[in-house]
Parts: sequence; structure tokens; C-alpha cells
Amino acid sequence: MKRVYLASPFFNEKEIGYLEQVEKILADKGLSVFSPFRQPEDSEVEVGSRQWSIEIFMNDIKYIKWAEVVVGIYHGNYSDSGTAWELGYAYATDKPVIAVHVGENSNLMVHEGAHANITLEELKEYDFDEMASSFYTGPML
Repeated sequence: MKRVYLASPFFNEKEIGYLEQVEKILADKGLSVFSPFRQPEDSEVEVGSRQWSIEIFMNDIKYIKWAEVVVGIYHGNYSDSGTAWELGYAYATDKPVIAVHVGENSNLMVHEGAHANITLEELKEYDFDEMASSFYTGPML
């Protein structure tokens, strides 16, 4: 069972909708997935505090290191800075990045750093054992 870190923004209903779709697809494939959206909340640490910030940051790094592959939901030129950072960190630590494109365009730093560039529909058929590589072919910035 492959270990997957799921990088994605989750700040509005649209983003959460895509996140839930990808979580289900990955779960149906039998993959072991860490999604920062699903982190348990520690009631003793105030959200937005310095301690909360450090704990979230360190936990995300721990799970990127744990993962064998990072799947990122990418909304095109709209870019969540946290997701972009996670994808860059994964690339820098030699983790294959699978960019799931749900937007209409792409920034070259994201798609060139990805092992595979696929759509949400293509994710349903993507073989995480074979790990085929693919290039982005749409509009780019």
C-alpha cells in the first residue's frame, strides 16, 4: 500500500469539494493517505497561535517525509501558497508529485516540478504502482 500525502487548499466549499473527491478516489485505490484537512484538532492549542503554527508545519513536514508520493490538487494560476510550498518541498526531497489539475491553466513551476500532470478524471484510472509520467499541455504562465 503506497503512502500518499494529499496537498490541497481547503478554504472554501469549491476547494473542499475537490478535496473530498480526490480523498475518495485515493481511498478507493486502497492507498494510505494523509490529508492535512483531516488533522485532529488539539483543543489545548489555540488555532492561529504561534504554537499551533509550529505544530501544523512540523506535522505536515513529517507526513511529506513519510509519504512515497505527493498528490497535489492544483487550481491553476490561482495558487494556495501552502499547497505550492508542499509541492516544492516534496520535489526538493525527491518525492514524485502528481499534480491533479482542476483549473484552466498552470504555472510552469508547478507542472514542470510534477512527475505526472493529470486531470481529476485521469486520477480515477492512474496506476500508483506503475507511476507513469506525463507532461502538462494546457495554457501556462
